Amino acid sequence: MITVGQIKAARSLLGLKQTELAAHCSVSLATLNNIERGAVTPRPASLQAIQHALEALGIEFIDENGGGGPGVRLKKGG
Repeated sequence: MITVGQIKAARSLLGLKQTELAAHCSVSLATLNNIERGAVTPRPASLQAIQHALEALGIEFIDENGGGGPGVRLKKGG
């Protein structure tokens, strides 16, 4: 599963406001805001919807490997 840090970083890379991402992933703005603030434990379905929306917008998620920690980057050519 993706992390809150990855969501914030991906949104920043794309220059998206929370309202824009919420619309892309069909998650309410309040839910997205609460997830990013760490106010709730996100449901797996919400994280999946957010991840799929961000991937469709050109984000590639990087798993933690070699102790470097999870991250995000723009897809090549995207």
